[in-house]
Amino acid sequence: MFPQTKEERLPNSGLTAQGAGIFEAPGFIDLQVNGFAGVDYNEPGAPLDGIARSIRALRACGVTRFLPTVITASPEAMEGALRNLAAACELPAEGESIAGFHVEGPHISPEDGPRGAHPRRWIRPPDLAEFRRWQAASGGRIRMVTLSPEWPGAAEYIARIVAEGVVAAIGHTQASGAQIADAVAAGATFSTHLGNGAHAVMRRHPNYIWDQLAEDRLMAGFIADGFHLDAAFLKTALRAKGANRAVLVTDATAAASAPLGRYTLGELPLDLTSQGRVVLAGGDRLAGSALSLDRAIGRAIELTGISLADAVRMATLNPARAGRLPARGGDCVRFRFDPAAARIEVIATWVAGRQVYATER
Repeated sequence: MFPQTKEERLPNSGLTAQGAGIFEAPGFIDLQVNGFAGVDYNEPGAPLDGIARSIRALRACGVTRFLPTVITASPEAMEGALRNLAAACELPAEGESIAGFHVEGPHISPEDGPRGAHPRRWIRPPDLAEFRRWQAASGGRIRMVTLSPEWPGAAEYIARIVAEGVVAAIGHTQASGAQIADAVAAGATFSTHLGNGAHAVMRRHPNYIWDQLAEDRLMAGFIADGFHLDAAFLKTALRAKGANRAVLVTDATAAASAPLGRYTLGELPLDLTSQGRVVLAGGDRLAGSALSLDRAIGRAIELTGISLADAVRMATLNPARAGRLPARGGDCVRFRFDPAAARIEVIATWVAGRQVYATER
């Protein structure tokens, strides 16, 4: 599916067949997790034992490292959530799966559509002083910041945070092509859940989705749950980015790996519907997902026909590169793959050489 030039030829993905439909791969990495297993990472008072439980649930899905993601809220709430998550990094058994934090907003487009479900009243322009407060609250663990390049001064902000080792990601934007080009020139290297956080109706071309798809210096995340993106767009987008620049993300909320019911994403009430959609309470507007990364791999294969090796790459090597995560030996997942159903069943997970999950059978 992915023709490559000589310069784009891919190294071995690390996927190995163990026989009888069983495979081993590097541990899965999710760059966008707002919450999981009933726990909202945006809640400043989320109990540490609940966060630990949610990390164990992520490991049962093959995830060995992830970025807890804090979305647009008041300055106090965002700093409180980061401070609480920093404490979770010290959990003796689970903390090593936290690879840093992703701050998604508040420097995004205030316009309906690109804004997504982020609360408009807390959207504000890029502010280096605020970034410094995030770093202080998190113990210097900010790994990725998603913002819109449409703001005045965005390119300068991007250059400054990139110089400090933070990944600048473009998302929830209505930026022009020139503004996106300026952001990339300043050091932006990632597109957050590309194809979502956008106008329902837009100019067919050019527009900010095509501009990011066409920019080879941008890797891009995609939510492959079948709700956020349809099969035709996802297949086209993966072809545009190629197997080396596409990343599977979940944008998971507290509703992921949890029963039907009501949950929160910061100050936002959410409903998990019987169809598996996560929507703003009382409506039908998507607000994150109930996806897990093992299911995202299977859904990407089902929706687009890509190979297991390419889908696994998009959940392992590519997110490590996109998030600039240092290599760590001993992160591994063993799973069973049913090609007819395009379904992965995680059998065992290891973190830093220590087995942290195994099925009972």
